[in-house]
Amino acid sequence: MIDLHTHTTASDGRCTPRELVDRAARAGVQVLSVTDHDTVAGCAAVAESCSRAGVEFVAGIEITAVVDGSDVHVLGYFIDAAAGGLQAFLAEQRRRRVDRVREMIARLAANGITLDAEAVLQPGLEDSSRSAGRPWIARALVAGGHVENVSDAFDRWLSPGRPAFVPRVGPSPEEVFSRIHGAGGVASLAHPVLVEHDEWIPAFAAAGMDALEAYHTDHDARATRHYLDLAADLELAVSGGSDYHADDAHGGGGPGSVSLPRPEFDRLKSLTRQK
Repeated sequence: MIDLHTHTTASDGRCTPRELVDRAARAGVQVLSVTDHDTVAGCAAVAESCSRAGVEFVAGIEITAVVDGSDVHVLGYFIDAAAGGLQAFLAEQRRRRVDRVREMIARLAANGITLDAEAVLQPGLEDSSRSAGRPWIARALVAGGHVENVSDAFDRWLSPGRPAFVPRVGPSPEEVFSRIHGAGGVASLAHPVLVEHDEWIPAFAAAGMDALEAYHTDHDARATRHYLDLAADLELAVSGGSDYHADDAHGGGGPGSVSLPRPEFDRLKSLTRQK
C-alpha cells in the first residue's frame, strides 16, 4: 500500500508522527507521505519513525492556495523540507492561519459562543512551526459542549456560508506550484472533487502543476475514473492517499485505506529526477 496523503499533530491531524507511522505500518503501508497543512514540522519525526519501521518515506506538504475566494489545496512531494525559500513562505502562511482563527473565534463570540483564543491557539503560539486551522476551533467547540462533534461544528459554524466562517487570504495556485518546484518537489492538486471547479484544472496544468490526486477518500469509483482520464488527457501524473486525520470530520478508514498503485507512484517519483 502507498499512502501519500496523511496528517499529524503538526497541523490538524490527531496522531503524533510516531503514532501515525505505527498505525500505517500495522496496516501494511509500504510508502508513506505526511502532508501537513502549510508546515513541514512533522517530516523529520515521521522520516525517523518510517526508517525504524521499514516504511519508505516521502517528504510532503499540503499548501492552501486561493482562487476567487475558494480554497485550492496543493500537495507537494519529494520536497526539500529545509529549503529556505519554502520555509519563509510557509511561515507567512501559518501567520495568516492564526489571524483567521482569531477572527473566526471573534465571530463565534458575536453569536454568543465564547472561546479562549489563546487556549485554542496555544500549540501554534508555543511552536510557530505548527499550523493552526479550523479543526482546532471545532475541537474547542466540542470540548465546550457547544456542538456534538467536529463535523457538527463545521456544519453549524465553520463552513462557507455559516456564521463564523472567514474566507481565506492566500497565494495563487501558480505561486504555490512555483514554491514547491523551488524546493525540488512535484505539485499535485488535492482531492479535485472537493474543489468543484474542474474547469480550472487545464489552466493549472499549463501553469506548472504536475499531477492530480485521483485516488482519495472522497472519490468514488466514478470520480476516480474521471480524474484518471483527465490526468491522461492533460499528460499529468497521478497521486493518491487516505487524507487520514484520525478524526470524525474526515471520512474513510485508516492509513492505507486509499492506496496509490505502484506504477503511478513510480511515475510520480520519476518527475523529481526529470526536474
